[in-house]
Amino acid sequence: MVTEPINNPSRRSFIRQNVAAGIGLAVMNPSSAFAKPAYSGMRPGLVTYQWGKDWDLPTLIANCAKTGLLGVELRTRNAHGVETHLNASQRGDVKKQFADSPVTCIGYGSNFEYHNPDPKILRENIDQTKEYIKLCKDIGASGIKVKPNNLPVGVPREKTVAQIAASLNEVGKFAQDYGQLVRVEVHGPRTQELPNMQAIFDQVTEPNVRICWNCNNTDLLQDGLEGNFNRVKKWLGDTIHVRVFNMPDYPSQQLFNLLAGMNFKGWALIEESTMPADTIAAMKEQVALFNQLIANVK
Repeated sequence: MVTEPINNPSRRSFIRQNVAAGIGLAVMNPSSAFAKPAYSGMRPGLVTYQWGKDWDLPTLIANCAKTGLLGVELRTRNAHGVETHLNASQRGDVKKQFADSPVTCIGYGSNFEYHNPDPKILRENIDQTKEYIKLCKDIGASGIKVKPNNLPVGVPREKTVAQIAASLNEVGKFAQDYGQLVRVEVHGPRTQELPNMQAIFDQVTEPNVRICWNCNNTDLLQDGLEGNFNRVKKWLGDTIHVRVFNMPDYPSQQLFNLLAGMNFKGWALIEESTMPADTIAAMKEQVALFNQLIANVK
């Protein structure tokens, strides 16, 4: 990612740096307030899957700014209404709202998928992906999230794997003309298994098509977290999806250690399905837990 020179900061970078610094100091203990973390490549953000899904865009941006989740993946069909029906002026307004805030519009979280054996359904998903890639460029985002969602029963695995990879190559090549990434979420009953994701990406040729790690329980199968991580780490992009950081059945610290080991520089985006009683308090709590994980990286 391009970083603006410190000796000539824009209004946006100045705001972002100061908001992030303020939140960081609030969650660290006094003795470590001025300590430089051993690893600082990752930043916390939000997927508006459940948290934030009912907020309009100004409210979403304001709440992310005040809690420290300074990157947002806009999930489809939510109250903020950032969809392809927006005209050029409305798209420009979305871009400006983010540009005038410390919050980065990371991209759009779609449900487009490429495993369906019906050619018509497959083509609809590919063509709609392209329309939302255009939207991402217009709102100042850097990419679109897509997913494989299964390996259909009755269809040879190799055929579906090749179909998914070919579809990703098509939308990836299209996205290059718009300066966008295609972020492939590790998702689906069978496609979320890392050996299957590896098989798909063995056939992906476009360099802007990248994996978005998703913190599934299947990450721990077969070779365990480290073994599965190593299967696909060369294809990781600039985002991972995480559940809450205090989820007891997922080794978040080990994941952070692995990410730090490859010097991952991107966003850890909270995508939580359960709704807290106080969403703002929960967001602040997760930023504090994120900072603890970063501080404990080995």
